[in-house]
Amino acid sequence: MTTPPEDFLFDVAAPPTPVERLLLLADQYVQHNDMLDRLLRAHPPSEPNAHAASAQRLASATRTALKAVTDVRLFRSPDLSDAVVRLEQLAFLSSASADQQLPMARTLTALAPEAAMGCANTLAYEIRRRGGTAAGDGPEHTLTAAHHTALWEIACGNVVVTSSLGRQNVHYRDERVLLGTLRALEAKGLAERVPQSAPAAYVGGPLQDRVRLTPAGTTALATAISSPPTRRAPGTTPAPAPTAAKTAAHSR
Repeated sequence: MTTPPEDFLFDVAAPPTPVERLLLLADQYVQHNDMLDRLLRAHPPSEPNAHAASAQRLASATRTALKAVTDVRLFRSPDLSDAVVRLEQLAFLSSASADQQLPMARTLTALAPEAAMGCANTLAYEIRRRGGTAAGDGPEHTLTAAHHTALWEIACGNVVVTSSLGRQNVHYRDERVLLGTLRALEAKGLAERVPQSAPAAYVGGPLQDRVRLTPAGTTALATAISSPPTRRAPGTTPAPAPTAAKTAAHSR
């Protein structure tokens, strides 16, 4: 048998930590919801079951993330128990959405990105409270409060970018994200824009650029979310409606 090259043996990426896996899960739900929004606005209407395979993959990914959380074998605090239940609900809702028509399927996963992020925040706090680490071995990044906030909003699927009349505009939802902050994160390799992947802000409008975390951004955010979880149940705020997003406009 041929022995693999030595470099190959040491270039295998480490698997994501449970917290990172939950951040990646949130991103998967954001991409899924964006796809459903595009399908709902497609002309002519798309195949009614075009979303089913993606929904089943999400259900499987959610169960994998749930197993990663339970494998940590932390003492079940009330917050952590709630997070486990929420992940079980997400897996069920994702699987059920595969059998629904597009409008209902979109409703069933509408709260999923923020719910996954809430679970990640809870797990990160519980791990750190017991002296562990929530992220893998990646390069350390110094994050300002604005950077941290922007990474969180991006991970929740709350940030898109559009261009109009020679100007770039950042559209956000809950917390303010400035164009300068976004550019700083892009320069650090923590965030990236995916052109025309988010639904239009209005019927007949152009598709928007979704802002997503890079792998380095996922690790940086997993490292940063060490504060105690908020008491608000994760996932209780509706997913951002494209027409209701707040806007911070800045010249290019």
